[in-house]
Amino acid sequence: MRTFSLRGHVALVTGGSRGIGAAIVKALGEAGCSVAVNYRERTAEAEALAGTIVKAGGGAIAVGADVSKADAVAAMVERASRELGPIDILVNNAGIAIVRGVDDLTEADFDQTMLVNLKSAFLCTQAVLPGMRAKRWGRIVNISSGAARGAGAIGPHYNASKAGLEGLTRGYAARLVKDGITVNAVAPSLIETDMMKGQPQLVSRIPLGRFGQPEEVAKAVLMLIDNPYMTGQTIAMSGGMAFN
Repeated sequence: MRTFSLRGHVALVTGGSRGIGAAIVKALGEAGCSVAVNYRERTAEAEALAGTIVKAGGGAIAVGADVSKADAVAAMVERASRELGPIDILVNNAGIAIVRGVDDLTEADFDQTMLVNLKSAFLCTQAVLPGMRAKRWGRIVNISSGAARGAGAIGPHYNASKAGLEGLTRGYAARLVKDGITVNAVAPSLIETDMMKGQPQLVSRIPLGRFGQPEEVAKAVLMLIDNPYMTGQTIAMSGGMAFN
């Protein structure tokens, strides 16, 4: 079996400073990919992560940007492309989870969730497409959630944002396949990140008997990047809670 290598490729991972995003950054770096680690507030974590890749002989930078804003996205992509090379792998991982009940949910909560979880993926995708089309090769992976199809515990605003992200995935996939660009999604449920701390009772809902690990999500992302025939698909990762 051949060794999976992404040497010569450049990836942008949004929300890459911690949790699932950090695990994806590490996996890409270990595969030889140069990585732009996007963050909004956690400068130290993002810089440390990029530094680890550089120390191992790879290429990486930490780049701060609010990916829900078009100007910030344009500046981020320009800097990453200038310092690392044209971006040909995009992982739209940035997201927020504002826990609200139906009676507590506000218009501001809804709008902010859509901006960060959905609009950011649109803005980043549009920004990297010219370079991918020029190369006639690109991989886009969107990090969705089991809440796109199930009830979830965060709120209907979050459900809608993730369901929209999967619709965005299929829409781009259908239109970019002839350009050599694949677009897929990974939909994890109950992964052991900061969001799950203090909620051990949720393990009882998982048939496998444990939370998923960020590194397991990263493996699914790399599988999609490595597969040129798979596009427009969503991989569910739920430990047996649900099946696509």
